[in-house]
Amino acid sequence: MLIQTRTRATLREADVTPEALYLDRRRFIGASAATLAGGLGLNGAAAATEASGKDYADGEAPNSFEQITQYNNFYEFGTDKGDPARHAHLLQTRPWTIKVDGECEAGGEFDLDALIKTSELEDRIYRLRCVEAWSMVIPWRGVPLATVLKRFKPTSKAKYVAFETLVDPKQMPGQKRRALPWPYREGLRMDEAMHPLTLLATGLYGKELPKQNGAPVRLIVPWKYGFKSIKSIVRIRFVEKQPYTTWNDLQAREYGFYANVNPTVDHPRWSQARERRIGELFKRKTLMFNGYADEVASLYEGMNLRKHF
Repeated sequence: MLIQTRTRATLREADVTPEALYLDRRRFIGASAATLAGGLGLNGAAAATEASGKDYADGEAPNSFEQITQYNNFYEFGTDKGDPARHAHLLQTRPWTIKVDGECEAGGEFDLDALIKTSELEDRIYRLRCVEAWSMVIPWRGVPLATVLKRFKPTSKAKYVAFETLVDPKQMPGQKRRALPWPYREGLRMDEAMHPLTLLATGLYGKELPKQNGAPVRLIVPWKYGFKSIKSIVRIRFVEKQPYTTWNDLQAREYGFYANVNPTVDHPRWSQARERRIGELFKRKTLMFNGYADEVASLYEGMNLRKHF
């Protein structure tokens, strides 16, 4: 089953739904429904459907802006959950250039703002599941990755897409330590990269993406564990063979290349059957493919999901 997406290209920044409304889904849907019904002559049911068209988290309440920006992994700024928020102010996000190369006909070096137009941005609410067994619900703003990749005209040899993060220890003090081999690298199979759910995010809660969350541009693959969603991207490369990826190459037994959320395959050091939603007291069951099985399970037909995790 494929999802249908709607753009909000005509909205101005002032028109974006405030954070408080995001946090209260009933209030958000009700207010939007009333506005649409009054302004467009829609009945209540149709208006509510339109208002929730960007909700890919089944009505789950998003985490607060503070939770999302104060608790995360971004080893380039340190290994503690609070380090990114403490140190990311050093990062300069403009100008920002992305190099595109490999098996494509229209590669080169591109200014981010020229590459991703404001008019293309969409607001989408996704679940995020970390391999460490905690989770959030996050309202991202971005553009489908497929929309961007098609511009580079990948050739028939392009079977995978590889990504790299910025390396600059002056701006990213965590890189002064060898916590990981820099640059951080990730990759997707081409059909995963081109899937409608895969997003290049440049914003959060209708605002510019905070530096500690991967500014100015990061990958979002909601059915995979969070470490696949590489941050502060400076290079995109089309390749024929499965690319080197940081965590998989360090500890393949613990961090698979595919890293699809699968509650039946435990991490060697902890169970993946349940997760701790940040802000909640009790753990909840983890959903297969993080709740996106209807959309993405067909990508892995014939694969042993316990072996290819």
